[in-house]
Amino acid sequence: MLELGQNAPKDGGGADLIKETNEANFMADVVEASREVPVIVDFWAPWCGPCKTLGPNLEAAVQAAGGKVRMVKVNVDENQQIAAQLRIQSIPTVYAFHQGQPVDGFQGNVSQSEVKQFVERVAAQGGDGGIGEALEAAEEMLTNGAAADAAQTFAAILGEDADNAKAFGGMVRAHIAMGELDKAEALLANAHDAVKSAPEVEAARAQLELARQAAEAGPVDDLRARVEANPDDHQSRFDLAQALYANGQTEDAVEQLLELFRRDREWNDEAAKQQLLRIFDALKPGDPIAQKGRRRLSSMIFA
Repeated sequence: MLELGQNAPKDGGGADLIKETNEANFMADVVEASREVPVIVDFWAPWCGPCKTLGPNLEAAVQAAGGKVRMVKVNVDENQQIAAQLRIQSIPTVYAFHQGQPVDGFQGNVSQSEVKQFVERVAAQGGDGGIGEALEAAEEMLTNGAAADAAQTFAAILGEDADNAKAFGGMVRAHIAMGELDKAEALLANAHDAVKSAPEVEAARAQLELARQAAEAGPVDDLRARVEANPDDHQSRFDLAQALYANGQTEDAVEQLLELFRRDREWNDEAAKQQLLRIFDALKPGDPIAQKGRRRLSSMIFA
């Protein structure tokens, strides 16, 4: 299971993923361990020809599962009591345990593709290994201002699942929150194909662009005074929206941009519309500010 807030490396390839056990440790290595993550048990013997093919195929598939399932090897010649208790009639025999109980299995050698399907099926019974819970915790940290802790947790999730777009986008947003804009930009520049076009990553990209703009925003009071003195000063209104967003006043920023769009939708190549869409993309899905703003913008466009 993923340890929240810990920058844990991916569990692939470690001794904990694949091990041999005996009668003294079977309960701990298999039954108890399966309450944390599914455990596949390979019953084999040195003289068993098919075992020499099946065993490596199982190990490879377990390694590829990246910690979502573990494997325990039982030499039946050295552990006859276990074999007798589980009524092993022939080898190779493979059992899968989850929550302390056998849940799947097969006898004899099978093809590599069948091994892969079996391991994936068993791994799925264990859920996501706590990743969903860790994502929720990291998002809560970020919301509460603990950006460094959030970044560490997102990193731990990526250690478990390198293709997790939510964690990757969250990592970028955490660095933005810490003011590490160059680091956030570097992460986005090096995003691999599996995540770079995901909505969560696009949202982080939009947030980075807004953060870059916010760094150059002027004082809110001065800009507001200019707008009040001249409501048709579109540049000052646009700058005011940037400054408001930079100060966490997202709804007010949206209001200013909607007013700018209402006054002159073509100004500066539809800058108000583009900025609104950028803000909406940066907000979380279902955010009420984004939903309301999109409806109002649409009503203006199609009026």
